[in-house]
Amino acid sequence: MWLGYGRDVADFHHQDLRGSRFESVDLSGAEFRSVDLTDARFRGVEISRVVMRGVGLFDVDIHGELVNLTINGVDVGPLVDAELDRRHPDRARMRPTDPAGFRAAWDVVERLWDGTVARARGLDPYLLHESVDGEWSFVETLRHLVFATDSWVRRAVLGNPSPWDALSLPWDEMADTPGVPRDRAARPSLDTVLELRRDRMATVRQVVDGLTEETLAGETDPVEGAGWPEPRSYPVRECLLCILNEEWEHRLYAERDLDVLESRPRRV
Repeated sequence: MWLGYGRDVADFHHQDLRGSRFESVDLSGAEFRSVDLTDARFRGVEISRVVMRGVGLFDVDIHGELVNLTINGVDVGPLVDAELDRRHPDRARMRPTDPAGFRAAWDVVERLWDGTVARARGLDPYLLHESVDGEWSFVETLRHLVFATDSWVRRAVLGNPSPWDALSLPWDEMADTPGVPRDRAARPSLDTVLELRRDRMATVRQVVDGLTEETLAGETDPVEGAGWPEPRSYPVRECLLCILNEEWEHRLYAERDLDVLESRPRRV
């Protein structure tokens, strides 16, 4: 089908595409009419400025960022946020506005992760490398948080252009970047990864303990060289909020998956 954009555009009519896999595919501007998406799974998908009409949503499970999501004329984002804050009273602390608030938020992060790690230690070590429903294993989750701290604190805030450890794990959809490790096959022990985590968490503690109103309101200095985040200036506040969000959300994911792993039989 020719649409005048200088390229051919695929046009699917009355075709059976059940079980198809779309990966690294650009469907921006696509149109779906009378399409059955029953049992479809979306992971790492950008769905911005999408308009849906005549849609039936039944037994749908969505985890992600909800901003200006309007359903039947109602912006549901604030409703979801309010309910999550009710369920998790510490969640509101992850949106601090001053240095003292960031220090208190990091106190919460340290306390909650201590409990989650203690829970994980009660499992057979092999289970900490097991995926639940295609998600990261517990050890991979910790490795990703090392990557997040390396990127947003050690690189962006502290100015280290290449801060990553060999076990740092970017998100799956991130493009391969020179100098940024991505060893999905690695199987380090829990203690090995926790040693990295203690070092990185101590770095965050040092940063938040040294925060002033002036530094919190400031911008980072751009670093040299390829990596993540891209080499430009960022608001210090946003960098630290990013870390709080990563720590909060991934701990909840880990707790969710530990529920499943605890029900699996132990090796004899």
